[in-house]
Amino acid sequence: MKKLFSIIKRIIISGFVLYGYNLIAVHFNMILPINLITLLAVSFLGAPSLFALVLFKFLFL
Repeated sequence: MKKLFSIIKRIIISGFVLYGYNLIAVHFNMILPINLITLLAVSFLGAPSLFALVLFKFLFL
């Protein structure tokens, strides 16, 4: 039960992090979608995955 609560807490926090990033990035037109893939990437891999997603969007899209 404790492990499940920890996973849900990380997913919710990563949603807030992505939302906060999108609030800042809207001025630079670098918005990341908040979907299952980005939520799981940021929640399990942390801040480096957010940086990698932004870099991927900047270089390839």
